[in-house]
Amino acid sequence: MTLHAITVLGHDRPGIIAETTGRLAGLGLNLEDSSMTLLRGHFAMTLICAGPASGAEIEDALAALTADGSLTVTVREVADEHETAGEGSSWVLSVHGGDRPGIVSTLVGEIARVGGNITDLTTRLAGDLYLVVAEVELPAAADVEALRGALARAADELGVGATLHPTEVDDL
Repeated sequence: MTLHAITVLGHDRPGIIAETTGRLAGLGLNLEDSSMTLLRGHFAMTLICAGPASGAEIEDALAALTADGSLTVTVREVADEHETAGEGSSWVLSVHGGDRPGIVSTLVGEIARVGGNITDLTTRLAGDLYLVVAEVELPAAADVEALRGALARAADELGVGATLHPTEVDDL
C-alpha cells in the first residue's frame, strides 16, 4: 500500500469531485484525507489516498479530467506520516479588517515565532473586508498572553482586528 497526494486545480464545474473520487475508487484507492474548496471560482482539491495503484496508474485514470485544459492534476507519492498528539494546545486565530498585503504573513509570522504551527488556514475577501481563520497548534511552553499581545500589536499596525482563542470541539 502506498500513499499519494493528488491535487486537482482549475475552472469549477459540477461533477469534479464525483468524477475524481470515482476514478480513484475504481483503482482501489481509499480517500484518507481531503480538502476541497472554491477560490474565486476556481476549484482546488487536495487528496491523500492509500492503495495499491502506482502514480502512473493514477495519472492515467485522471487524464480525462485534464483533456479539455480546464483542470490540472498532479500526483505525488508521499510518506506515511501519521499525526501524533502533541503536548501543546489547539487555538483559533481570527482576523478581520480592510484588505491589504501582508496580513497573513505578518500574523502567522507571530505564531511561528513562538513555535506554533498553522494546521488549517482559510481566507476570504468579501468586498473590502478581509477575513482569516487559522487553526493553530501551540507548544506547551508557549506564553499565550505574550503571543496575544504580539498579535494585537501587529494587527493594530495592519489596521485589522485579531483574536486568539482556544479551540472548542464544535469549532472543528
